[in-house]
Amino acid sequence: MIQACSSSENDLSPSLVIWMLIIIGTECILGILANGFIAAINTAEWIHNKVLSTSSKILLCLGVSRIGLQSLMMLELTLSSTSPQFYNDDVVYHAFRGCFMFLNHCSLWFAAWLIFFYFVKVADFSYPLFLKLKWRISGLMPWLLQLSVFASLGQSVLFFQNIHTMNCNSIFAPRSFNSTRKKSFAEATVINLVLFLNLGIFIPLVMFILVATLLIISLKRHILHMKNNATGSRDPSMEAHLGAIRAISYFLILYILKVLALFLYMSNFFDINSPLNILCKIIMAAYPAGHSILMIQDNPGLKRAWKRLQAQVHLYFKK
Repeated sequence: MIQACSSSENDLSPSLVIWMLIIIGTECILGILANGFIAAINTAEWIHNKVLSTSSKILLCLGVSRIGLQSLMMLELTLSSTSPQFYNDDVVYHAFRGCFMFLNHCSLWFAAWLIFFYFVKVADFSYPLFLKLKWRISGLMPWLLQLSVFASLGQSVLFFQNIHTMNCNSIFAPRSFNSTRKKSFAEATVINLVLFLNLGIFIPLVMFILVATLLIISLKRHILHMKNNATGSRDPSMEAHLGAIRAISYFLILYILKVLALFLYMSNFFDINSPLNILCKIIMAAYPAGHSILMIQDNPGLKRAWKRLQAQVHLYFKK
């Protein structure tokens, strides 16, 4: 069995540990608050109306998964920084990695389905298959969410089984390895990363790129239709297109950064306490918080609820 990276060689200084805890802890707390707000608003809607709209179901699942993910990241960061011997125990280490991958993949899939749902509702195509999807998407979405959970769970089990784990700097195998063992070790590393990590994040990424492309095509078709009808002003359909494209653009930037950081972090290319590994953790913690805050700003219902909350807090402190 290949062991996880040891932190004994490059222990962090106490001041660096404190700064790392402050930065990543702040990101996680902001993310937990933002996603807690999203989950609370949609839960209140569920209780009040006795039913949830399709978009609210996705938002609730996304908020809950991200709360769990960032809470786990805070716990993992604390243990890896303050109790490295306990954290590097095989059982603890692989339990954290397995839980992290499950929650991470769930949140990525839920975000992908959210964007896909908005695309189906906003885009304007006349193809029979697309029209059929537009009509049935609300009924299909609960099944797609459940399928995503089972797919994420199935992949995370592999991490519990220690299939993915590699030595630090495993692309450059230890000096004691001969050339044949170096080659086979590097090949095994690549296979592990591609099969057990990248597939779980590659499909949602392809979905985002495809949806963004189709939305741009739909927007161009709509603009051409408006020109043919001598309409120069924006209409609700164009505003919806632009809003969806803006939301996808924000998410793609954050998503790509998250994917790169996740790839490097889970591959164990760097020592646990190396600056680059810490940077990967900071980027991974920033992604759920940043995207959730952007969602609150872009979603009309969440934005109204946030303004009402701000007004109530202002009145409370004014008293």
